[in-house]
Amino acid sequence: MDITRNGSRPSARGPADWFTGAVRIDPLFSANEARRGAAARVTFEPGARTAWHTHPLGQTLIVTEGLGLVQREGGPVEEIRPGDVVWFAPDEKHWHGAGPTTAMTHIAIQEHRDGTVVEWMEPVSDADYAG
Repeated sequence: MDITRNGSRPSARGPADWFTGAVRIDPLFSANEARRGAAARVTFEPGARTAWHTHPLGQTLIVTEGLGLVQREGGPVEEIRPGDVVWFAPDEKHWHGAGPTTAMTHIAIQEHRDGTVVEWMEPVSDADYAG
């Protein structure tokens, strides 16, 4: 058994290469010899969002607070709310973030494959964000 105490892992600002707007990332757990999964609690201020990206083994989002938006390539922009669980399939191009006037927090869970968890792509345009 291993207990990681709240506050023992520092928060980080979401890098501008991967996010538009103000984003805070709070790591929850990392992959190790016994597990491929990693997770973080991510808080997006209103209007903030990820860049387009994919995950080699998919990604699960569990919305915990606020109102968010998600979109997979070619699909509509969809609202997500606390209690919603979103699954993106492996290599499915997508983005996620807060609504235009409301912050959103989710837990993001993804697995590593060959040391890679995500492939970042271009920023989400204001037009794409607006749907």
